[in-house]
Amino acid sequence: MMKMKKIQRLRGAFLATTLLLCLSPELAMAKATPEDMARLGKQLTCMGAEKAGTASGVAEYTGKWLGAAPGMTGDIGRVSGEPYATEKPLFTITAQNYAQYADRLGEGQKAMFRKYPASFRMNVYASHRDFRYDDSICRVIAQNAEEAELGGEGKSVINGRMGASPFPFPKNGQELLWNSVMPALAYVEYRDTDLAVVYPNGGITWGAQRVWTLTRANDPQLRGKKYEGIATLARGVTLAPERDKGVMTRVIDKFSMDKEARLAWQYISATRRIRQAPGFGFDMPLTSSANTLTIDDVRLFNGSGERYDWKILGKREVFIPYDNYRLEQKSVGESRYARLLTPHHENPDFVRWEAHRVWLLEAKLKEGYRHIYPLRVFYIDEDSWLFTMSDTFDAQGRLWKFNWINNLYQPGPNIFNQFSAFYHDLNSGTYTAMDLTQAKSQGVIVDAPEADYSKPAFYSIDNLRNSGF
Repeated sequence: MMKMKKIQRLRGAFLATTLLLCLSPELAMAKATPEDMARLGKQLTCMGAEKAGTASGVAEYTGKWLGAAPGMTGDIGRVSGEPYATEKPLFTITAQNYAQYADRLGEGQKAMFRKYPASFRMNVYASHRDFRYDDSICRVIAQNAEEAELGGEGKSVINGRMGASPFPFPKNGQELLWNSVMPALAYVEYRDTDLAVVYPNGGITWGAQRVWTLTRANDPQLRGKKYEGIATLARGVTLAPERDKGVMTRVIDKFSMDKEARLAWQYISATRRIRQAPGFGFDMPLTSSANTLTIDDVRLFNGSGERYDWKILGKREVFIPYDNYRLEQKSVGESRYARLLTPHHENPDFVRWEAHRVWLLEAKLKEGYRHIYPLRVFYIDEDSWLFTMSDTFDAQGRLWKFNWINNLYQPGPNIFNQFSAFYHDLNSGTYTAMDLTQAKSQGVIVDAPEADYSKPAFYSIDNLRNSGF
């Protein structure tokens, strides 16, 4: 297990960056400079990522595809095709050779090699950065760069505009957090998903849920409008395990991270009553996960960051899951995911790793606050601002969990979206696979304008009550 001194070494690797950020609160809160703006869309992508590649394997940004790439199809509700299907791994990292790649591995990845030396491996492929966002999203992030700033001790964004992350040049941890909780995502979304808790002996406890989301912050008609009112409406129903079947939740997220930022209500099928759920989120257990995940584990992190102090640990090149189109294909779901859900961890044959640059963001629990995860480190993709991996530590500073999520470019809305996710408990040897859609007839459907869940009325309390099991 990792001791606290290893966390200090992780911080030390980025000491110069951290010191620079801490020297001046005024600098840390500043808007983009003219020099920053001159680089946006030139040396940098419109999202603020470095265009240049690296000699060690990060691809140069091409952005040559807006929408479907060759080899991608339009099968609604499914990830469509594999644009890099013919490629073979450049090399494979194993427990025997991972030390030579240690500078490009996260602490959680290294722990997986130590815990599962006989089975865990990483097939590393050529890096690609070929997909791009719509020009209208690029215009919004440029506006945000010039106008947006933190307010309310970091709990709000002043002059933020809908449709893209607010801070393409993050100067502190709170700005970087806002980029990842308010990125360019789908406007309307339906998810019909399976969840599996896989035990070391190969036994599985199954969960399932359906989630509908109306993200007003990503409404194309509101793109470029200032943050105001409701950011997201969501509704979910637990389908398994059986003891929790029929639990429904309604959530409203606002453009803030204060105590009223998230409002929630739950319908409990056993009582047939709806009650408000104060403090919904944070480390409350996710009902479909047999208590292996918290609410804010979803998408690796969601909701308010008020319980943590946030710090940028720097930016580095890491092997992260990328372009994993094969993982989401229908064939992976055959025989109830039998080939994917192997003991100890997901089948490495279905996982593609690539070299990319990521931001490292530390979340350290504030004094006087409670959370079962007192320390977390997130890996954020520079091209999309999405969380891609996380390392979670316990109260003694020991590494507890390694988590990763499969982010893929989705034609149609032409954004990166989040699909299958894997959460590894390094203490128990159990892992949880979430948001599995491969066995579903309709998995993740985005931006269906005629669907009833594209209307705010679908998320009303009356509609929740009328939909009760």
